[in-house]
Amino acid sequence: MYINKVEICGVNTSKLTVLKEAEKVELLKRAKAGDEAAREELIQGNLRLVLSVVQKFTNRGENMDDLFQVGCIGLIKAIDNFNPDLMVKFSTYGVPMIIGEIRRYLRDNNAIRVSRSMRDTAYRAMQVKEALIAENNREPTVEEIAKRMDVPKEDVVLALEAIVEPVSLYEPVYSDGGDTIYVVDQVGDPSRDTDWLDELSFKDAITNLSDREKRILSLRFLTGKTQVEVAKEVGISQAQVSRLEKGALDRIKKQM
Repeated sequence: MYINKVEICGVNTSKLTVLKEAEKVELLKRAKAGDEAAREELIQGNLRLVLSVVQKFTNRGENMDDLFQVGCIGLIKAIDNFNPDLMVKFSTYGVPMIIGEIRRYLRDNNAIRVSRSMRDTAYRAMQVKEALIAENNREPTVEEIAKRMDVPKEDVVLALEAIVEPVSLYEPVYSDGGDTIYVVDQVGDPSRDTDWLDELSFKDAITNLSDREKRILSLRFLTGKTQVEVAKEVGISQAQVSRLEKGALDRIKKQM
């Protein structure tokens, strides 16, 4: 286990409680009904989940105690907004909420100066995003966020990008023990991807790709879809999409 690699002041990380899924469901239902004791038990029983997220930020030079406290805020928000009636594990909903809270904290402490109006737009967009996730139990599109805010899509994109802390495109975000998915795999900005592909004379290089590889690249970089969306359309897993996309791009680069 990785939990001993992060020391949190005042918390014995080796003795953190781990709740079974059935226990979480029962506690979530009781908490939704107003049971404060159940809510507190849920918080205590998911601190190890917060710790596992905090570990992803150990190489950033940040105070781990501060990040842990911020992550706990994200956990509480997840508990208060999660719908236990949906057939989704709590951790599936909670982890993005915890990560989002930590990233907001890092953005607030970013040394790069961003105008007040743009920062306000970005924070509104993040609040709307969380509201849409709570309503639909899925990631909203930029168009959906912009529509709810009644502002142009471009304003939302620029504002969110302005407050994002720089991160490597090859930072791993998920691994199932086999295929690792990186930040670059989650990028779905059609304007950037299209510009990049338009600048490359790659038509000759793709002639040796399979039909499925061509379709994946077309959906990803010409249509601007994420790997999750491509996986659903093609009928394979996101990990397979990631592997096929990387292999195809590597072959194109070598041929060019």
